[in-house]
Amino acid sequence: QITLDRLSVESRLFEFRREGDEEGTPEDTLEFELKVKCSWNPARTKDHTNPEDLYRDFRVLTSHMKWIPLGGQKDLLNPDAVGPVDDDILIAKMRPGHELDIKLHALKGTGRDHAKFSPVATAFYRLLPQVKLLREVEGEAAERLQKCFSPGVIDLVDGGGKKVAKVNDARYDICSRNVFRHEDLKEDTVKLTRARDHFIFYIESTGALPPEVLFVEAAKILSQKCRVFLDELKSGL
Repeated sequence: QITLDRLSVESRLFEFRREGDEEGTPEDTLEFELKVKCSWNPARTKDHTNPEDLYRDFRVLTSHMKWIPLGGQKDLLNPDAVGPVDDDILIAKMRPGHELDIKLHALKGTGRDHAKFSPVATAFYRLLPQVKLLREVEGEAAERLQKCFSPGVIDLVDGGGKKVAKVNDARYDICSRNVFRHEDLKEDTVKLTRARDHFIFYIESTGALPPEVLFVEAAKILSQKCRVFLDELKSGL
């Protein structure tokens, strides 16, 4: 459970630990202390049955994790900003006589090392939709055409006392292709394509880094993978 807890820290300030290194350094390691001891509550009575009344510190939470700065980390990082993203995650339950005294080391990694390193919850992309009207569509046909697309894709404008369809923002289109259900609209009315060089990314962060930072960092890792691949090709030639 401890290794799955998310940490709030600026990971870009740290280096990846080199393969084979057993000892951490201030440049690649964050150290935490988890020291909790469960004891009886002196104020308990024989009528108490609830654990909250019987014991002290019987629930071990992420809030018990204390950051131990290494080297010059205290000057580099804000002590209030280093720690678990959520401080109410249950780690363990104990009873009087139980005690935890653990030293924790947090390392920088990628999803390739283990899924727990991935700061992304859900991510996907799509190509930018393109909607082009091939002829003027007016009146009742324009209203039907508008209903074939997501709200915001097609607008109805005044064209000399009649409603005329106009493409407003194709980005809202979900590519339902409902327009092809209408015999009078599917042949020579609209052209649906996608921009092959325009990608729209949807990134949901787990909280460690904002989505816009995740995209840039992911692009850096992709670039690094490409360099490794190219090096392998060159070495094999």
